[in-house]
Amino acid sequence: MAANARSARLLARLLAGAGTVHFLAPKPFDAMIPRTLPGSPRAWTYASGAAELAIAAAIAVPRTRRAGALAAAGLFAVVFPANVKMAHDWRNRPAPLKAAAYARLPGQVPLILWALHTAREAARPGAASD
Repeated sequence: MAANARSARLLARLLAGAGTVHFLAPKPFDAMIPRTLPGSPRAWTYASGAAELAIAAAIAVPRTRRAGALAAAGLFAVVFPANVKMAHDWRNRPAPLKAAAYARLPGQVPLILWALHTAREAARPGAASD
């Protein structure tokens, strides 16, 4: 049980860190926003950062962990088009940057699986007490 709680806290920290960076350094995130979305890229950057912070808070609290983890899995899935756009936009960049952009694509799968595992563990009897 302790390992599951540590894993959940690590997931919450990852999301909180990413959400914070959306506000501290929004420009790189703005560039990832698909042009087909209505509104300004900055609004989407801030909205996704706020979502990450809210989801991190939900995962950090054992009582809301399951819902937060399911929301994280959904968030990781819906940001995939932004990662596709980044990979496309960076196709002519130097090899290390291009590799990093392309690595983000399959990297979403383990994040989704991690969030789903966290949700399953949170649903287990007795899991709501860290």
